[in-house]
Amino acid sequence: MSYAYLFKYIIIGDTGVGKSCLLLQFTDKRFQPVHDLTIGVEFGARMINIDSKQIKLQIWDTAGQESFRSITRSYYRGAAGALLVYDITRRETFNHLASWLEDARQHANPNMTIMLIGNKSDLTHRRAVTTEEGEQFAKEHGLIFLETSARTAHNVEDAFINTAREIYRKIQDGVFDVSNESYGIKVGYGAGASGQPVAKVGEEPKKTGGCC
Repeated sequence: MSYAYLFKYIIIGDTGVGKSCLLLQFTDKRFQPVHDLTIGVEFGARMINIDSKQIKLQIWDTAGQESFRSITRSYYRGAAGALLVYDITRRETFNHLASWLEDARQHANPNMTIMLIGNKSDLTHRRAVTTEEGEQFAKEHGLIFLETSARTAHNVEDAFINTAREIYRKIQDGVFDVSNESYGIKVGYGAGASGQPVAKVGEEPKKTGGCC
C-alpha cells in the first residue's frame, strides 16, 4: 500500500512494563496476557491517517533487560519517535525513566519525538505512581504524556497516533530534512504526496524473539 510518509518508532523501558503488549494491541488489536520476554528487538507496522495522508508506522519493540541495552541503543539512531514506557504499579520502572531518557537523548537525533507512557492504567487498585507524577516528569523533560492500558486498549491508539501527529507537525514546520532518512522519516508516494519520489520500504525485517 502506498503512503505519504513512513515514520520509524522505537519502544523503550524496563522489562515487563508492557511494551510488546502495547505494540500488539496497536497493530493487531488484541491482548496477549501470557508471553515470553523480548529477546533483542521485535518489529510491527501499521498504516494510519493524518491530515488526509497515509502514514506508515514502522515500530521497533526493544528488550528491557540491561544485557540488551547496547542493542537497543543502536535502534535509537534513525528513529523519528520513541515511546518511553513505565508500569504505574511498579515504582522502580518509573524511577528508571531518567536513565532511559538519558540514553535516548544521547543516542537519538535531537528532534526525536518522545511520548511518555504510564501503562497498566486498568490496575488502579495496585497503582504505585500517580498520574500527577507522570505528568510532572513529562513536563520537566519536554515529553508528551499519556496513561494507557494494553489490556483494555485505553489510549493505546492515541499514544501512537499523537506521536505521529507531532512528527508530522515538525515536518510541516521544517524541523526535519525529509530527504535525510537518518531522521527516521521516509517520503513515500501516496495520498497527498503527489510528485514526491517513490520510496520503497523493501522487505520488512523478521522478528527475533518472543512476544513481550
